[in-house]
Amino acid sequence: MTFDLKRELKHLYAPKQQFTLVDVPPITYLMVDGQGDPNTAAAYREAVEALYRASYAARKLAGQKHVVAPLEGLWWADDFSVFTARDKGAWQWTMMIAQPDFVTAEMVPDTVRFERFDEGRCVQILHVGSYDDETPALRELHEEWLPANNLRERGKHHEIYLSDPRKTEPAKLRTILRQPVQ
Repeated sequence: MTFDLKRELKHLYAPKQQFTLVDVPPITYLMVDGQGDPNTAAAYREAVEALYRASYAARKLAGQKHVVAPLEGLWWADDFSVFTARDKGAWQWTMMIAQPDFVTAEMVPDTVRFERFDEGRCVQILHVGSYDDETPALRELHEEWLPANNLRERGKHHEIYLSDPRKTEPAKLRTILRQPVQ
């Protein structure tokens, strides 16, 4: 049977449209860091292309069939207000694609970083709609849900892109919004 990380970790990749606490185990990723507007920055497009090239190359070398996992991204800024102001040029990011345990660093080209990421306790929700329409859910998470549950954020905002934006209309995009908490 073909290995599918989304099936193996279904509780992490098939969330509900309500805030849910999850414990994320350490997962190995291919990663590329950058900065700038994901809609216009050449570095963003090049990072995503490099990740997919490396993921498909590793899949070929692994000798075990597996589905390439969805694109994921960690997002942050030195000043959080750039997110609410939608100043995408000031955004920093790490784009990444999860890898099964049987993919090794030797199978990965040096155009990407091979790293184990231990996210731990998180809150996540499924957002359906345009990426630009995530702000109300994020505001509710940070201003209402976390304080009401005696939690505070730690780490970087994490998004998992379940839909292909080239083939899906913006109103139907499915994105997991995840925030590490303590």
